[in-house]
Amino acid sequence: MSSPALDVHAHLWLDAVEAVAASGNGYVNAVALELHRFGTESVAESASSAAEVRDKLTDPAARLAAMDQAGVGVQLVSVAPTQYYPWAEADLALELSALTNAGVAEHCATAADRLLGLGVVPLQCPERAVKALEDAVLGHGLRGVEISSHAPNPNGGTVELSDRRLDAFWHRAEQLRAVVFLHPWGCTLDARLDSWYFGNTVGQPVEHAVALSHLIISGVLDRHPDLRLVAAHGGGYLPTFMGRADHAWRHRRDARGCRELPSSYLQRMWFDSLVHTPEALRRLVDAVGERRVVLGSDFPFDMGDSDPIGKVRAAGLTERVQRAIIADNARDLGLTVETAAARHA
Repeated sequence: MSSPALDVHAHLWLDAVEAVAASGNGYVNAVALELHRFGTESVAESASSAAEVRDKLTDPAARLAAMDQAGVGVQLVSVAPTQYYPWAEADLALELSALTNAGVAEHCATAADRLLGLGVVPLQCPERAVKALEDAVLGHGLRGVEISSHAPNPNGGTVELSDRRLDAFWHRAEQLRAVVFLHPWGCTLDARLDSWYFGNTVGQPVEHAVALSHLIISGVLDRHPDLRLVAAHGGGYLPTFMGRADHAWRHRRDARGCRELPSSYLQRMWFDSLVHTPEALRRLVDAVGERRVVLGSDFPFDMGDSDPIGKVRAAGLTERVQRAIIADNARDLGLTVETAAARHA
């Protein structure tokens, strides 16, 4: 029996977590930063759009019905990235992570043969990341965690994914065989992107490129070769333009923080298929390899795709490669469920 179609990029909204976050000291400033980065028009449009799909974000029955319509057997569910709360101080951040992990687990438990979950960790508090990861995976049975591309450092500056304080987190993720789903939110280009929804259409791919470059060039993937890292949005701008990083690695000592050519590390990560056009999906497969692309929809948001399987089918790939992307490659990430889910293949 064939494996079910498995969508690694599907979101959830948790009202209870938002209520706790809204009482935090930094919440008002975070709302102001969102307006600064995206602009009032885009923030208003996003709120309206999210309201239209609220049932799919919160109601398991509505989620399952939409999955059936799209032919998706299994979803890997993670919170909307606006629920990262990277401004939260250490104690509140850990409380929010725990509430999120519990909320995701509760949602997924309503259909355990079709819904897998990811928790969160407070990147802004690297010393708390391992505890939050263990809470997600060991405490709640989730398959890993969702992270952003960076977080603000409470003492100033930025916590990049190359920060050595995160080494213990990467190591524990390896040990637990946890999936780490990279989904940026909030580009540090800030108000330069506050028009025409650039904060998302340009900002997200930029943040992917920066975050993945930190992971590759700094040697994180050398030190932690067994990480199960999945990049949303096809990895943004980076995968199909790695030649420039390779050139720098060959010709500049200061660009050689990793042991091998930067482009070679693309075959050590996974990338979702949400790149919007057949041509872009073919280029992604060429760049990272047919075994490194997995199905992603960004369910149920307007920047996603209600027919992710159809998009893969339209790319002109062989049937074998299509099947790998739609279902089979997820097995390499350990994303399997009860065989009863195969009836939805």
